[in-house]
Amino acid sequence: MRKILFSRDSECIQPIRDLIEKQYHKTLVLWALDCAEIYLSYFEKNRPYENRTRIVLETARLWAKGIVKMPEAKKAIHAAHSAASEVGDKTKNSASVMAAGRAIGHAAATVHVETHALGVVFYGLTSQYYAAQEGQEEITVNEELDRMYQRLVYWDQNMKSYKGTWATFLDNETLPNKETLLRLKIQDKSAQD
Repeated sequence: MRKILFSRDSECIQPIRDLIEKQYHKTLVLWALDCAEIYLSYFEKNRPYENRTRIVLETARLWAKGIVKMPEAKKAIHAAHSAASEVGDKTKNSASVMAAGRAIGHAAATVHVETHALGVVFYGLTSQYYAAQEGQEEITVNEELDRMYQRLVYWDQNMKSYKGTWATFLDNETLPNKETLLRLKIQDKSAQD
C-alpha cells in the first residue's frame, strides 16, 4: 500500500494549509498535540503494548514548555516513528495504524518547526482513509479534515486565554511562519523553472 496519500499539492487540504500558514508557532503546537490525541487512541487500541507514541506526546508537551531540550525530544520523535514503521503497511488496517503513528510523530515535531503541522494532516488523513469502511473513504477524509480545521479555528480563537508556559524559542511571535516561507520558496522555484 502507498504509505502516504496526501501532500502539499492535494486540493482537499488547501483550506487547512492556508489556515496553518496564518498561525503563530505556539498555536500550531497546541493544535497538533490536540489533533494527535485521536491518533494516539487509535494507535494504542491496535498496539496496546507500545508506549513510544504516548511518550513522544508527553515529551513534546514538556519540550514546548522548555522543560525538555531538543536532543531528548528528537530521540522520542525518532522512537515514535520507529514504532510506526514496525507496524508495517501490508493491510489496510496496518497502513492505517502506521499512518496514525506517523501523525503522532509529526505532531511532536511541530514543536520544532511549523512545517511538521502538515505532516499531521497528511498522515492523519491517510490513517482515516485506510480505516474507513469500503466506499466511505472520501466522506471519512472530509469529516477528518473538518475536525482538524475546526480544532485549528478553536486554538486560533482561544490562544490568548491559554495559561501554559512556553519555551523561549516558542515565545517569539515576531518570526515568520515557516510553512508560509516554504510555500513562497516552492513558488519561486516553480517560477524559475
